[in-house]
Amino acid sequence: MAEDKLAVLIDADNVPYANVKEMLEEISKNGTPTIKRIYADWTKPTLSGWKNVLLENAITPIQQYSYTTGKNSSDSALIIDAMDILYTGKVDGFCIVSSDSDFTRLATRLREAGMTVIGFGEKKTPQPFISACDKFIYLEILKITKVENTSIEKSKSKSKPKPKNEPLSKVDAETIKLITESVNDLADESGWTFLALLGSFIIKKKPDFDPRNYGFPKLLPLIKNINRFEIDERDAGVGNTRHIYLKQK
Repeated sequence: MAEDKLAVLIDADNVPYANVKEMLEEISKNGTPTIKRIYADWTKPTLSGWKNVLLENAITPIQQYSYTTGKNSSDSALIIDAMDILYTGKVDGFCIVSSDSDFTRLATRLREAGMTVIGFGEKKTPQPFISACDKFIYLEILKITKVENTSIEKSKSKSKPKPKNEPLSKVDAETIKLITESVNDLADESGWTFLALLGSFIIKKKPDFDPRNYGFPKLLPLIKNINRFEIDERDAGVGNTRHIYLKQK
């Protein structure tokens, strides 16, 4: 089955360049980034740090001069390009990388056209833009994941035991309520919910939901940490594959 083709459009004025490699790796989990463009006024000395990042990751820089002080003309250029790409019909979805709420209407319009929209931005990103995306991923968790993976690799190289995976923060009451209600919404007549359906269902309700926000690599460890659900692993009948179901205790 062919992967979705994705257009990656980056607002350089509103995201850091430090985690671009990790971001592209994350995007690859959702499809193939066939178009990668980044928008800014590259005459600004403050953007010099992007040069090596663009070369290493084959991202095309788009020059957009700032015609008026205090106005970000790169936003308009990104929006125009997004609509041009939409009408070519060459992609199945968009990744909009910005912490700016100015792209809220763009994300909404792309989804109206049947496109999948994945947003990337810092935790300061306004809620309207997050809600306008099918899925939103915070750049901060990519940095945390990178640090954790590096620590594990160092531990392995020194032949030390793997460090215990402790959550970075407690799961808040609102998230527990969201998970509980979602489990109940999907439950069959006997009260069991298929875990594989739960994650995508929660994201439809809350686009920025991600177990990594709470220090867990996957949804199942987070569910177990909450300790409010029974877990049942069932043989799928194919190889060693097992299906996981859960219901409230």
